[in-house]
Amino acid sequence: MDKSILKRLVDNGCSIIPVDENKCPIGAWKKYQTEARTKEDIDNLNSPLYGLITGYNNLEVIDVDLKVFSTLQEQNDFWNEYFSFLRDNIDDFYLKFVIYKTKRQGYHILYRCEKIQGNTKIARLKEHKEAIIESRGVGGMVVIYENKISKLSYAEIQTITDRDRDIVWSISKTYNHVEETTIEVPKIKETTYNESIIKPWDDYNQKVSIFDIVNDDVKVVRNLNDKYIIKRIGSENPTSGSIFKSNGCMYLFSTGTIYPHEKLITPFIAYTYKYHNGDFTASASKIYKDGFGTRVVKKEIEREKRELPKINESDLVFPIEIFPEPIQSYILECNETLDSSIDYMGCSMLWLISVVVGNSIQIEVKKGWNETATIWLAVVGKAGLGKTPSIHNIIKPLLSANNKEIKNYIKQNEKFEYYDKLSAKDKKEHEEIHKPVKTQFIANDITIEALVELHQENKNSIGVFKDELAGWFKDMNKYREGSDLEFWLSTWSGKAISLNRKTAKSSFVDKPLVSVLGGIQPSILNGFYTEDNKDNGFMDRMLLSYPNLDIEKWNDKEMNYDTIQWYNDSIIAFYETIKHKVVEYDDDGDVKPKIAIIPAESKKEWIRVFNEYTDIQNSDEENEYMKSMLPKQKSYLPRFALLINCFNSFFDVDCKLDALTINKESILSAEKLSKYFIAMAKKIKVNSIETNEIKTIIGANKNKSTKEQFIELYKANPNLNKKEVSENLGVSIRMIYKYVNEIDKKN
Repeated sequence: MDKSILKRLVDNGCSIIPVDENKCPIGAWKKYQTEARTKEDIDNLNSPLYGLITGYNNLEVIDVDLKVFSTLQEQNDFWNEYFSFLRDNIDDFYLKFVIYKTKRQGYHILYRCEKIQGNTKIARLKEHKEAIIESRGVGGMVVIYENKISKLSYAEIQTITDRDRDIVWSISKTYNHVEETTIEVPKIKETTYNESIIKPWDDYNQKVSIFDIVNDDVKVVRNLNDKYIIKRIGSENPTSGSIFKSNGCMYLFSTGTIYPHEKLITPFIAYTYKYHNGDFTASASKIYKDGFGTRVVKKEIEREKRELPKINESDLVFPIEIFPEPIQSYILECNETLDSSIDYMGCSMLWLISVVVGNSIQIEVKKGWNETATIWLAVVGKAGLGKTPSIHNIIKPLLSANNKEIKNYIKQNEKFEYYDKLSAKDKKEHEEIHKPVKTQFIANDITIEALVELHQENKNSIGVFKDELAGWFKDMNKYREGSDLEFWLSTWSGKAISLNRKTAKSSFVDKPLVSVLGGIQPSILNGFYTEDNKDNGFMDRMLLSYPNLDIEKWNDKEMNYDTIQWYNDSIIAFYETIKHKVVEYDDDGDVKPKIAIIPAESKKEWIRVFNEYTDIQNSDEENEYMKSMLPKQKSYLPRFALLINCFNSFFDVDCKLDALTINKESILSAEKLSKYFIAMAKKIKVNSIETNEIKTIIGANKNKSTKEQFIELYKANPNLNKKEVSENLGVSIRMIYKYVNEIDKKN
């Protein structure tokens, strides 16, 4: 190959490696994964072939290997279909991607992107072990070929957006074959149909098309030989999954639906998630009553009796008094002028404090028992209730500080990249520039790989903020060894985390501190109160806020600009103080936490609350589901005290408070917070039970009139939440009370 071509690739930020005729690297090449050969080095190379090291300078390659097809026609058909799919969904496709044809009937699609990972097998065909589409990323290599089929050449490799990469990957995933043996049989409690000759769910799968269930959730965007490619309605990605023609099952890799992802979904499973919130027992009972399945014995199924938790209504008010008075004033002014929720803002403030304090301070409950500042918060509410604006009113200054860190990193990295491309001679004449550390500490992307990589460079803390946490919740919905859930439970406890996946480089964080904040809708949340989630402890670790809110009408009140400016300046000052004056690092570059202690007077209050919770755990009066969350609240209590104590110390103008000495008031404030979140969990649990009951009864009477459906609901439980009933029936609350009066008059 012409050396001048290789030198142009070096100018384009590529790392060159010589390879032999078997496409194997010649000599040691590990060092060139992180540094590139110079033009002078190229002159000394002599090889039949050359390759590009992927991962270097964010180079990633999609490798389409078509040798699994037996005929040239099949190869061409697949490539043309795949290529047109990409081209139709990516704007200016020809100006973004470099494409070369390989010598063994394949194609390489080359690009650079900030969001890359290790070599990954993306798609394979049925009855073939080899991947037909895979990526070459960190730690990978591809051979340089001469058959260019794109407008751009190797020397013109472009940097694409994360969005465009997501499109490439989502389209590529649709060509992956999913084994039919992966269809899971849902867990269904034994009931009268256990004597059925043909089970109702099997009968349902035979007689009902999945399109009848999901037609208002997804749409077909492509019709292939073996499958329909589907897209979630409202999704920005061009694909969300497939519906296979052979078995009629749906497979989703998108997390933005009510349905499970990365598993085969039968019509019955889809029906269950859509109409019964994932309750397979209720779903099976309903279709059995509708005539699916054959039966030997028919019995009426009794409605499950549930013991509802008792709620202290006064605990449902967010204790805003735990914050310094100026912060209280700011929150109240936002509430009065912008109709922002006090509850949502209060929760957001806790998350902000947690992210700022991070690993810098821990609280010692007793010798051998330390708690970190980690908290997980979800604000619950229907669309349109202002979850996101309320959150942003509080965390905006911290987001600005984070964006400033990112911009500074980009600026410093540009200087480094310029320096790094200099010749050895020019570098001697230039001031040495070291590769900057990425100082971003707030993440929107909550994939484990991205999170661990970011945390390695930001040891104090990582704050995860998502407008919608639905996808994250769904990833925790099933416990299995090595799952996301296992990882997240470790971070909550502050245990060291390591990542050793084939598709990502190995990573390790000794002292993880990852605090989570985001919104979720109650209809999605209801699906997580399952037996599995009760056992795995995920929901016990989530702090939930679900205030009673209505959409407010317009008001003409304006926020005081000075108040906004004071708040922004104060939060930035708090962040800068912790960052520069409190955070300390050991010789290994890890944060060395300062220890906050609980003195005797404060300890008395801590012991009192701890023993109260213990008595509840040992009693027979409290609901069992609620008792299960108290052990986690015993961990949250000192965490709350730590955050409140630290924040109030910062705003203490008289300098009477000490951030490392937990005062009595901080323990009492922590108690108020804990009881607030316990009450909210109880409220959400009750709401979940009632909502599922309402939907089950409505589903069983869907062919009846609205009034007749209400009568069935009223018969089942006269005390059901009238607002929930009205929303699920699609009628006004006034109409619900009219129905109640009519029934009462008859009786």
